[in-house]
Amino acid sequence: MTKTSTTQEPRHRSNTASRKRTGPLNRVRWAAMRALLGTVGRASAGIRIGFRHGFDSGSMLDYVYVDKAGGFPVVGHLIDRVYLNAIGWRAVRARRELLKDVLRKEIARRGGGDGGVRVLDVASGPGRYLQDLLAEYAPGTLHVECRDMDRAGLAQGERQAAERGLTGISYAYGDALDPAPGSPAPDLIVVSGLYELLLDDSVIAASVARLRGMLAPRGALVFTTQTRHPQLEFIANVLPNREGVLWEMTCRPVELAEQWAAQAGFREVASRRESVGLFTVTTARR
Repeated sequence: MTKTSTTQEPRHRSNTASRKRTGPLNRVRWAAMRALLGTVGRASAGIRIGFRHGFDSGSMLDYVYVDKAGGFPVVGHLIDRVYLNAIGWRAVRARRELLKDVLRKEIARRGGGDGGVRVLDVASGPGRYLQDLLAEYAPGTLHVECRDMDRAGLAQGERQAAERGLTGISYAYGDALDPAPGSPAPDLIVVSGLYELLLDDSVIAASVARLRGMLAPRGALVFTTQTRHPQLEFIANVLPNREGVLWEMTCRPVELAEQWAAQAGFREVASRRESVGLFTVTTARR
């Protein structure tokens, strides 16, 4: 894989600081935006999902992946299409395609073996992109375990997999930051869309090191990093997360993410950027 540019990006800042700098006029503006989104915006199916489950939830991402406008006829569909076309969601869909491409290459690198390749996503939500990936392989070639703390998302994923007649995929409740070891150990561990939500760098660094210890020999960790986002202030002041509080995200240079992987003891570390340009996908091999 091609190494990302070594050009340093600005050091990240927490959205908490952005909100603290908001003056009275901006507070009124954000309050008006929250009111508008919470009333008229609910004509959009996607915005309704965001208010119900959190705009950062697995259920929300699953809806974004489908990319089909829904909601009340005409007006709701129009609002939903604008919502789904937001730069952040376009980047999330591009990130999904890049993730699948990276995973295909890592699966091919292992050649399957007698027991097939085992993939663990520690914060999967419904895991639609993993279902899509699994459908590309012959039965027994790929085994996927999806874990999450969102039981509704896990149940949704189980229903979707059953409807598609997919075998070789399982769903289990689990804490991504305190994961139980897999048995047998996974060949690939995926962390997609989680580290962007964590504001403490030390928590992410500890997670990267912990996940390395869970991998099978020659295994690889694949994780995403948000390096920029032009709508951070809007998100931090308007959109609630899955816990019902305003959604804070942070951006980090990909060099920092690669540094965490190297410090954890990974031998080969490389990153690629999705086509919209907000996220990178890093592969760290043991």
